[in-house]
Formats: sequence, C-alpha cells, structure tokens
Amino acid sequence: MRMRLPEERPAEPPTGFKIAHPMLSQDGGRAGFTGVSLGGALPYGVLDEAHCVYGLRHRAPHRRCDCGFHCVHDRSAAEAMLCTAEHRAAVLLEVTVLGAYIRFELGFRYARQRVRAATVGPCACGAVAVALADAGWGRPGWRGLAASCAGCVRGRTAVSLATFARLGGEGLRVRAGAGGGGGGVEPAGARPAEGPGVSELVAEAALLQARLDWFQSQLARLGERGSGKG
Repeated sequence: MRMRLPEERPAEPPTGFKIAHPMLSQDGGRAGFTGVSLGGALPYGVLDEAHCVYGLRHRAPHRRCDCGFHCVHDRSAAEAMLCTAEHRAAVLLEVTVLGAYIRFELGFRYARQRVRAATVGPCACGAVAVALADAGWGRPGWRGLAASCAGCVRGRTAVSLATFARLGGEGLRVRAGAGGGGGGVEPAGARPAEGPGVSELVAEAALLQARLDWFQSQLARLGERGSGKG
C-alpha cells in the first residue's frame, strides 16, 4: 500500500525566492537566468518549464529525483546565499511557483515558474549598478552577466537594467539594490518595466556616455600610436 502525499490546491500560486545568474543570448535578443547549483547548465526564461537535468523522460518534479526548479519560502534565506564568495555576482529573484510542486520545510521544488522581479546587487567596485555586463563566462549560446556601474562597463557587452527587463518580457521587473553587497535593499518607489521612467532613462544615458568615453579613449590611443610611427 502506497502512502500518497497530501495535495494542496491554493487559491493563488505560491511565491518564493531564489538566486541566479542573469544571462544574455548570443544574438542579444533574449534575456534569461541560470541556476547556481544543480540546474546551472540549463539557462531558463522568465516564464519557463523545468526539465530533468539528468536527461530522464519523467516530468519534473519527480518524487524519486531532485529535478525541477527550486526556491525558498523566505527572502532573507535567499539573500543569505548571496553572502558566499561564489554567489556574489548572482541576483535575487522573486518567483511565482506554477504547476505541480513538492513542498519542503524551507521551500518548493516545482514544475514551472514565472520570474516576477530581479534585484541586482552593486558593481564589483561598490557603486550602484546601472547595467548588466559580460562577466567573462557563459553557456553555449548564452553570455553570463554581472552587475556593473557606468564607469566599469567600458567596452564590454552590456545592457541596462530596463533593457534586460524588456528582453526578458512577461512583465519582469529589474531593480538595482542599494549597494553594500548581496542583493541589497530595493530602492523606494521602484518602477515596473512597462515603460521607462526618469531613473531608467538616466541609467541608459549613463551607460551610453560610458561607452562613448571608452571608445574615445581607444581612438585617442590609436591616434597617438599612429603619430608616433611618423
């Protein structure tokens, strides 16, 4: 006789929190995320379905496997994971748990999810991030991104936070943390990604100016080399 797990039928889908690395497709047309542990090899979209990372044909989450999306109940528990050295470049995600799920003491393992919001930590220099820039690693067809201020973007492939939200779609909101490490505290009055506000336009302008300054410095160096040859 098999013991069946109790089934839940909530009026609204549960909410959870997790950390992940932001990703940008090779052609720059899509934004997504990749996990920091078991599912790190499989980038996923803002609205996506889980697949077994071992290549098995069963549906996730399977009771006898550890496949499926994972999240925790408490935001503070997810933020705590951002304190470790290997996860400092990750972002904090707020997700909606969709489809079948298995509830654990600390969180859920589940079939589908929608990423509702992403909170980006500070740049490596400590300044508030205005962009997500090429982090120097990736997956086939995808570039890993990390928080960057306008001064540190330089010539790297980068997108502003508002552009990343637009590329992700599905109503994704992307916010800059207040700085000081780990996802940080969301700034008051953060705007959703439906349309650019003043802060988003200022960030876009700062990113463009930083790129222009970098290209001008490169042109100046080329000019100095050319004049030296004469």
